[in-house]
Amino acid sequence: MKRLLGPAEIRDLAALLDIQPTKKLGQNFVIDANTVRKIVATAGVTATETVVEVGPGLGSLTLGLLETGASVVAVEIDERLANQLPLTVNELQPDANLTVITQDAMTIMELPDDPTVLVANLPYNVSVPVLLHFLEHFPSLERGLVMVQAEVGERMAAPPGSKVYGAPSAKAAWYGQWKTSGRVSRQVFWPVPNVDSILVGFSRSELPGTEEERVATFRIIDAAFQQRRKMLRQALAELLGGSAEASSRIEAAGLAPTSRGEELTVLDFLSIARAGDSAF
Repeated sequence: MKRLLGPAEIRDLAALLDIQPTKKLGQNFVIDANTVRKIVATAGVTATETVVEVGPGLGSLTLGLLETGASVVAVEIDERLANQLPLTVNELQPDANLTVITQDAMTIMELPDDPTVLVANLPYNVSVPVLLHFLEHFPSLERGLVMVQAEVGERMAAPPGSKVYGAPSAKAAWYGQWKTSGRVSRQVFWPVPNVDSILVGFSRSELPGTEEERVATFRIIDAAFQQRRKMLRQALAELLGGSAEASSRIEAAGLAPTSRGEELTVLDFLSIARAGDSAF
């Protein structure tokens, strides 16, 4: 078993780089090696895989992933962290296969080696957009496991009809199946966050429609949940050219205009997109 980072090493690295973890950037570093190994085991990472990690920070999870023998592509926006990470890895696991890309995860469009797994401790404020961006642009990703704010993770894995089902749930379902895999103690982070964290995993399925249909479907999802208390015919009226036109489209999709967005699956939203001209 190889060395991972503990609380003392994490604080020493932060001091070395003059990094003050901020709530604005959602920086909460994992300081518990057992938690890191639990995440890696839950993700099922093997030595033959290439893993992409978003926001590796000081390298806690990176080292856990590399410990399996997997190749890791780490995407880090902070230059100080990106420059330090190979040095840390070289000291603790000199034979590891690590590639660091210094870029904003929301703008990256190319990755080396076509990673098949995404594993990350995602900042709370960008977790959903980052996940949707990677699923949209990197079709090689077959599955993943991320640690996010509990509220966000539960929403992404929520089924239709659930109290927390919303736009992120429906959009995530476009790409595959999602499930939560247990909460993570606040005490394994430094600094200790004021929110709970959860592990949420996904496995990719065949896409239900074309890219044009996805864009149209996501617009309908956004409109449906901007006014989630309204009936669908009212919520979609502005997008689809009025209440009557919205009702016609919804009925053509085999759905009730009086239904609400929280009752619909992503395939239902796709049916509405297909029921008319998707170029709205």
